Amino acid sequence: MNSTMAASSNRIMLGPLVGAIDQGTSSTRFLVFNAKTAELLSHHQVEINQSFPKEGWVEQDPKEILQSVYECMDRTCEKLTQLNIDISNIKAIGVTNQRETTLVWDKETGEPLYNAIVWLDLRTQSTVERLINKTPGRNKNHLKHKTGLPISTYFSAVKLRWLMDNVEEIHKAVLSHRAMFGTVDSWLIWSLTGGKKGGVHCTDVTNASRTMLFNILTLDWDPELCSYFDIPMEILPKVRSSSEIYGLMKSGPLTGVPISGCLGDQSAALVGQMCFKDGQAKNTYGTGCFLLKNVGTKPVMSDHGLLTTVAYQLGRDKPACYALEGSVAIAGAVVRWLKDNLGIIQTSTELEKLAADVGTSYGCYFVPAFSGLYAPYWEPSARGIICGLTQFTNRSHLAFAALEAVCFQTREILDAMNQDSGIHLSQLQVDGGMTSNRLLMQLQADILCIPVVKPSMPETTALGAAMAAGAAEGVSVWSLNPEDLTEVTSEKFEPQINPEESELRYARWKKAVQRAMNWETTEPVKNGDEENSIFSSVPLGFYILGSMFMLIGAKFIAGQK
Repeated sequence: MNSTMAASSNRIMLGPLVGAIDQGTSSTRFLVFNAKTAELLSHHQVEINQSFPKEGWVEQDPKEILQSVYECMDRTCEKLTQLNIDISNIKAIGVTNQRETTLVWDKETGEPLYNAIVWLDLRTQSTVERLINKTPGRNKNHLKHKTGLPISTYFSAVKLRWLMDNVEEIHKAVLSHRAMFGTVDSWLIWSLTGGKKGGVHCTDVTNASRTMLFNILTLDWDPELCSYFDIPMEILPKVRSSSEIYGLMKSGPLTGVPISGCLGDQSAALVGQMCFKDGQAKNTYGTGCFLLKNVGTKPVMSDHGLLTTVAYQLGRDKPACYALEGSVAIAGAVVRWLKDNLGIIQTSTELEKLAADVGTSYGCYFVPAFSGLYAPYWEPSARGIICGLTQFTNRSHLAFAALEAVCFQTREILDAMNQDSGIHLSQLQVDGGMTSNRLLMQLQADILCIPVVKPSMPETTALGAAMAAGAAEGVSVWSLNPEDLTEVTSEKFEPQINPEESELRYARWKKAVQRAMNWETTEPVKNGDEENSIFSSVPLGFYILGSMFMLIGAKFIAGQK
């Protein structure tokens, strides 16, 4: 009897709880936080498979993604019950997700019509080249005034265009008005709120701003952009704010709990790091690397290769805030590549030890442009390169060079951000899975020449989604007033090398990046009058024709003799 009373009093003391679904590129997690203290109480994680059907293609199974969410929620609820925590105290659920990853499903059957095309995927490179070629002056920033984005393989519109052009089932479903498009957040919210039986088809402003179909000034789908990509607006989800009740859970242990927060993963990390003031910034080290800087309620367009994106809109009646973003495609993914493709390491933690053993790359530089280069270059034709090798180079030097590559890419983005804003960051707030690598954090401080600040609670992405959900109108269990926000404890890494050495290493990195450029092009051979051939080069044509005439002449003279 006493133990029952103790357990019940325990539950009362905890107060309201908020759950967060964190669906990333490599794993899915469900985490539960105390809404009053922001303390993480329990979580569960499931790895997600990626498939690579062809070179440059990256896909995931939408059903596996959904199943992983259910599994994580079930297991976390079981863990909470074992801790004597009453799951009925979970008052809201937030969703945060890998952005840009593109899905199409049948609204009548609820079945996906193709695998999810992951944000890293490069199959649309020829589509992108065609689109850029038809813009005035072959300008990849042709749509930037509305979208804040360059025309790139990265964003959802070109992936959706590819699906409509190349998957017969999707083409038919669009024509028969059965198709629904969404990024991962839309697929999850639709499925969790009932699916084909009344599921809510929506997205939030942060995810919508990564599609190239969304006008970041009007905060809605743009008819001209949809026309440009020839995408029917009826298949798009309804755009909502990042913090409002979208619908209720329809199955599982949390049936009836509202889903009331939705943020793309990088926006969620910005919120979770409490970057609510103009000028505050954070860098997340996950599969990729993403540096976001809050620029306030007016969008700032970059002149140095950064994206302008919606940071968050925390309520229907609240203004949207914008961010400048630098996106790096390959960060944590380089660790996975060294492990799975080269077999240099067996576990991710082994990389830090291997690199620490030598403490230098010994002049080896690794540009992991596996999916081209993102910010600040936006060069899809770049490919990965390892250079500066000598007979002395070994796997430890390569491991060190891989960690340095993440840091150099962040430096390039930070330089661009400082140029765009004219205000230099005095320190960098960081989060994400790779921040557990202390050598990486020290290297980052050394290469940036500013302190790097890591929160003691690293789950800032999930925390941001939980904050948005708990603060939603109709839930209101989490206050976002500055005076109510919990002070975050953190660890600081100070630069330990002199700036001259840092600049020398950075200059060599820039040299290596240039070597990686213009490696691959997928522009198809044109037909008809514009057919590409050796004769399309006028000087080369004259040279070859002249050589042919000389050869014929020589044979003719020889024959005369």
